[in-house]
Formats: sequence, structure tokens, C-alpha cells
Amino acid sequence: MSLIKIEHLRKEYPDVTPLEDVSTEINKGDIISVIGPSGAGKSTLLRCINRLEEPTSGSITFDGQLITDPHCDLPKVRRKIGMVFQSFNLFANLSVIENIMSAPVKLLGKTRQQAYDDGMELLRRVGLAEKADSLPDELSGGQKQRVAIARAVAMKPEVLLFDEPTSALDPTMVSEVLQVIKSLAKDGMTMLIVTHEMKFARDVSTRVFYMDEGGIYEQGTPEQIFDDPQKEKTRIFIKRLKQLELTISTAYFDYIGFTAQLDSFCSQNMVDEKTARNAQLVFEEAIVQSINTYSEQSALVMPIHIVFEVSRTDESFYMHVNYGGDESDPITNADEVSLSIIRSLTQSITHTFDGKNHLSFRLR
Repeated sequence: MSLIKIEHLRKEYPDVTPLEDVSTEINKGDIISVIGPSGAGKSTLLRCINRLEEPTSGSITFDGQLITDPHCDLPKVRRKIGMVFQSFNLFANLSVIENIMSAPVKLLGKTRQQAYDDGMELLRRVGLAEKADSLPDELSGGQKQRVAIARAVAMKPEVLLFDEPTSALDPTMVSEVLQVIKSLAKDGMTMLIVTHEMKFARDVSTRVFYMDEGGIYEQGTPEQIFDDPQKEKTRIFIKRLKQLELTISTAYFDYIGFTAQLDSFCSQNMVDEKTARNAQLVFEEAIVQSINTYSEQSALVMPIHIVFEVSRTDESFYMHVNYGGDESDPITNADEVSLSIIRSLTQSITHTFDGKNHLSFRLR
């Protein structure tokens, strides 16, 4: 059953046109992840659906009502379309429970007791009942976002729109928010989620929109988009997601920043925690130890180019290391403890030389 129908939607700004021609239907119960490069119009699409942005042309029909009609009762429509922003947008001067109660009392006509009881139930559901009387500034970013989701659900919307709900969070807080969204998905809530969390998109979605060139460039099931994309830009985007290229130019490189990028890459590309940890340990033992131990005598000649790669066919995970100098394999110089650790974390290790050294690890 079609809940939202979008026809030839266009949105222009003075210097850019993020949406040129978008047509699609969103059915009741759909969970749609919206992915794509920055500037592709993902957030603009959501804001047009909620009429926070005025479309330049085209039409949007919600639950049989043309909401792009100038005479549409927008406040009434917005009560049925919940939205969760990346910046939380909680009222700083209200407690957590008051943030959740406010709209149901003012807009749905609930008594304060009804709104309180329902709000506390939602807080229990998102794991924050003990924070009911806290102010937003007393919460972590992940907790604030869970409150924002509870506040949106309190209005009993027919559809929820999520605009990059984890982009403002530290990596440690991302999973707690995604778990709440997954819980809503199990309940059959219709959702559109702009996200860069690719593992989440694959796990939770019924459909995926890849946006580019001013519209929905390609759409399909998660399996179709992530495993077998049909269009060139989708293939390039997905392939780019599956490769992380880094360069070490000095022994004093930013190790913390490097590992943070690796963590983010593993999270986005559905690499399980064990394999992600193995990748970091192999990097430490094979590369960092070699740099630290041998210094200028290291077998690894700067710059060192490292490519982490997730295979599109069998989801295997590789670390490729390329460096100059004479033919040399730092693994042969590793001490017995390091060598034992590296072998326990990898399925295979290969070294080749063609004027440059190429060292590859297939991680367990």
C-alpha cells in the first residue's frame, strides 16, 4: 500500500539544484536507507517530504493527500511525519520527560498524566527511564539522540524520517542509537533513513536508494545495491566504500587518526568486530613494529601505501602494503612472538617484488 508518492520532485537553490527529477513510491512498512555522496540531495529529499523545504516543482502525496498543495494543512500533516535530526534539537530548558510530553499535550490533546505515562514507557524502551528528570545537557550524544527518537515516536507518526541520526556521535555511541532504530523496524514502522552506516543499511532495510545526479540514481534491495549494483556510479561508490587507502610518510605518523579511520571503514563495510580487531593487530605487529624496531634500517621504505579491502564477492578482508626500496619482506625480520601473532590472525601472507614491494595479508 502506497503511503508516500513522489512525482517529478525538483528543488532548486540559487547556486545549486540538489533534486532535479525524483519520482518514487514509499509503501507502508518500508524501511528505506538513503545513501550516496555528499551533496546528492539526500537530506533535501527528506526535508521536502516533511515540507521543511518548499519544493520548486513536482508533487508529494502522503496518505492520499496532496501535501504540496498550497492549501494543505501542514501542521496536521507533520503530526503524522516524524523527523529525527542529526543535531537532536531537544529543548535545553526542559527535562527529558518534558521534552517527550510537550507535543502530545499541545498537539494531540493528551492529558499530562497520559503523556507522562506514555513518555515513561518510551524512555524504558530506549533504556533511559532513569534519565527522565535530567536536562539534555546532562546526557551524552547517544542518549540525546535516543530521547529525540522517543520524542518523535510519542506523536505516533505514520512514518519516521531520520536525517543522518548518527553523524554527530562518537563511534562508541553509534550502536546504541542504531539498536533503537532496529527495534522500531521490527515493529513495522515505515522509515526513511539517510545514513552512512552501510552495515546497518544492509541489515535493517527493505530497500536502498542510491542518490546521485539529482535523483534516485539506483534503487533495489540491500543485496542488489551492495552486491550487484547495475549502474556505473553506484558501482564506483560501493567499490570506494570497500577500500580504504592510507599513506605513511614518516615514522611519526598519526597512529590514533589512522586506527580511527580503520575502525570507521570496518563499521561502514560490515566487517565483524573480530576481523576488524585482527586487522588492527596485524597492522601493529607487521607495520608499526617494523617501523619502530628498525627505524631507518626498516625493511619498509617510506612512503608506505596501505590499502584495506573488503572483497565484493566473498566478504574476505585484505590488507595490502606497498613500499619501495630493494626487495625485502619485513615479515622475515619479525621476532618469533610477532610472527606467531601475525600468523594466528591471517589466513595467508604473500610478498612479491616488481620494482616495488607488495605485501598482502588475508585476515581471519
